[in-house]
Amino acid sequence: MISIPTVTLNDGVSFPQIGLGTYNLRGADGSDAIVAALESGYRLLDSAVNYENEREVGEAVRRSSVPRDEILVTSKIPGREHGRTEAVQSIRDSLGRLGLERIDLHLIHWPNPSVGKYVDTWRGMIEAREQGLVRSIGVSNFTEEMLTELVEATNVVPAVNQVELHPYFPQTALRAFHDELGIRTESWSPLARRSELLSERVIVQLAEAHDRTPTQIVLRWHVELGSTAIPKSADPARQRENADVFGFSLSADEVAEISGLERGRLWDGDPLTHEEM
Repeated sequence: MISIPTVTLNDGVSFPQIGLGTYNLRGADGSDAIVAALESGYRLLDSAVNYENEREVGEAVRRSSVPRDEILVTSKIPGREHGRTEAVQSIRDSLGRLGLERIDLHLIHWPNPSVGKYVDTWRGMIEAREQGLVRSIGVSNFTEEMLTELVEATNVVPAVNQVELHPYFPQTALRAFHDELGIRTESWSPLARRSELLSERVIVQLAEAHDRTPTQIVLRWHVELGSTAIPKSADPARQRENADVFGFSLSADEVAEISGLERGRLWDGDPLTHEEM
């Protein structure tokens, strides 16, 4: 079994440096894949209302031999459930689908600025934490300005901001801002899915130099940046490969080489314009 190191969030919770993305892991096969990940060493599971797989995640947690207190289950509030009271109810509904007594990390999935309710939603999440429904609260796809607005309105700093982050889009300025506030950066699509990232010359050369796979080089890059990557895989062997990135390191120059691949967002995911309900 692979041991995945942790960091401490700003609320004192221990948080793994690699997690499992569960997007599209549904049905019996999806639950089996999540169980396999837990048995191989994963402790952070990333789900969302809009992934339509909270039931599978909850079932996997119950089927796994891993003690519940060692597992961090994440879910997210969709845009259609923004609002203070709506957020609390959304969390209760997620708990019902998960079949768990608490959610370990709950995020606002997208800010949806045209709706203008993300601050009220954040207030609802603070209430849910006070009620013991969730342990940690955070956001996803929030900009520096949006994070500042949340903190100024509530004096509560998100524990996590989950954002698009990969070598083509290293988010240098936002990560620095996270560090100033004590927010943990979490990377969605850390391997830049449906792109040529893993065949880039610098990635291939570093993989050869370190006797690792290109995937492991990219995921180690995330570790070196201080970001928790959440790669998705249903294949147990690939899951183990993705988690096995703590037996080597990259130099500052190597990290800079990889970051030099920057080209910007790969998908229409600008939080100022992209909205999901």
